[in-house]
Amino acid sequence: MIELYGPGYTATWKSLYDTFKLDFESSLDLSQPDEYWRRYLYFNASYFYFKCPKVFGDRFLNYALTIRDDGPKEIICQALNPWLNQVALPLVIHSFGGGRDALEAGHLDGAVSCHYRLLPLLCARESDGAIETLEKAIAPNKIKKVVKAYELIRRMVYQKRGAKVRALFDQNNLPRKEQQIRNTIKRAGFWMR
Repeated sequence: MIELYGPGYTATWKSLYDTFKLDFESSLDLSQPDEYWRRYLYFNASYFYFKCPKVFGDRFLNYALTIRDDGPKEIICQALNPWLNQVALPLVIHSFGGGRDALEAGHLDGAVSCHYRLLPLLCARESDGAIETLEKAIAPNKIKKVVKAYELIRRMVYQKRGAKVRALFDQNNLPRKEQQIRNTIKRAGFWMR
């Protein structure tokens, strides 16, 4: 959240890139308007790719702790809980030379991942294997205790609303446009964000 009279997105992100001596300008998508979130690097917080997980993890931990414990003054008014990972991730990816086009199109919110904000769409259109993987991943009690606090996950997965969403569609003949899928889910009263 940007404070009304505080620094905007550009000043806030630039201060973070400067903290780690990263080139801020090369991270920008100049086809997007200034102060619009898509202009700045963003990655799904679970979207970690690198040749060595240890090297990536060490840098990620270092950046996250630095931001949390000794961040620039421009982020003083920013809520870092639970968003710290999403602040650190683009910086770490950029530090290794990665960027918004580092992977083939269709991986993020596609073939490899599905952001939680798209959970109703996951239930409607993703493979049985993707749904089984999600259910299995959040089944252990220690994980369930945490994720049950999120209404979207609690209702879509634990209370089986997602199964009702899935039953609205023929998996072998899904509508071609995402908007048609969204509208069907909304008409049935199952859309959640």
